[in-house]
Amino acid sequence: MNDYTEMAKKINEEIIENRRVIHRFPETGFELERTVEFVENKLKEYGIEPVRVGKSGISATIGKEGRTLLLRADMDALPMKEETGLPFESENDFCHSCGHDAHTAMLLGAAKLLKENEENLNGTVKLMFQPAEELLAGAVDMIEAGVLENPKVDAALAMHIYVGNEISKTGTISYARGPALFSGDAIKIHVKGKNAHGSTPDKGIDAISIAAHIVIALQQIIAREVPTNDQAVVIVGKISGGDTVNTLAGNADLEVSVRATTEEKREYLKNRVREVSENVARTYKGEAVVEFWYGMGPLYNDLELTDEIVGYCEEVIGEENLNKIPIAVGTEDFTSVAAKVPGVMINLGVGSIEEGYALSIHNPGMVLNEEALHIGAALYAHTATRYLMDKEND
Repeated sequence: MNDYTEMAKKINEEIIENRRVIHRFPETGFELERTVEFVENKLKEYGIEPVRVGKSGISATIGKEGRTLLLRADMDALPMKEETGLPFESENDFCHSCGHDAHTAMLLGAAKLLKENEENLNGTVKLMFQPAEELLAGAVDMIEAGVLENPKVDAALAMHIYVGNEISKTGTISYARGPALFSGDAIKIHVKGKNAHGSTPDKGIDAISIAAHIVIALQQIIAREVPTNDQAVVIVGKISGGDTVNTLAGNADLEVSVRATTEEKREYLKNRVREVSENVARTYKGEAVVEFWYGMGPLYNDLELTDEIVGYCEEVIGEENLNKIPIAVGTEDFTSVAAKVPGVMINLGVGSIEEGYALSIHNPGMVLNEEALHIGAALYAHTATRYLMDKEND
């Protein structure tokens, strides 16, 4: 068995430079022209033939016929201005505070290592470079375009960076067995009332007042309908409406976020948001139009595959660097893949609070320890090789 850790150390500078190049020109959603071109050129440089999948995804295969393990990395950035002051800081108004630049660089590093050791693969490694994770839309787009077929994927692994936490020490792996991440849904509620002058409120229907009652009523779902030992979230993150200070508002809009640990709880909460909003509006002679804007179900880490992947990680970083954690509140687009095939997402520590990395992901000032990136590449390569070795005769 090759020592991927030592091989990854030898290309450490290249992995870091790849990350910095991507970091300088962050792109969002499906509009990833420069990022896609960079990734495709790197794969070709490594002797791997990339294939466009969907709107702006990339796939490629390494190995030979047999079992297929998919390795996934996301490529898109966030629409926020970077505040790190790094010498390779973003050159536009977007930034990779999500860590997707690191994910892409690690998978590129793993691709190079796997291609150089292709003869050791007892099956196929399929690479999935995905757009629009932050929109919870890129994985679905690639799945609909056939990324899980030809060859058919048997299992999937994704790795996310973990920073600004007490247990995100550089080079460690944190993982959950079973339920791993919450669902996440964005809901828009448009309240229709009737405009009237402020001096004659009886002639109108106050949409702002209705919206305020909806906000209060929605809190009752969590307070009275969800068990106290359960975990769920219903929050109104945005509210707007009205035209002028001295008129009754004919329209108001709310944006609601819902999170749950199971698909059943998710559907219950979504249905209750709709029912409560519509009925409250009707009570005050208005109307509520509820739109389920976008969303993603909870991520479930396949138990058997989790144990296998964690075992392979232990061979690389040691048992002392593995942390089993409970379900986390975030939401992930990888859920779409894990709903189709056995899937696991693990978290690579790239800087803990104790190490001086106080800011977590989605903060414009987030920085990470780049010395962890070669460890991520080695883990991708090692786990893929070991998985295919163990499954060769299944």
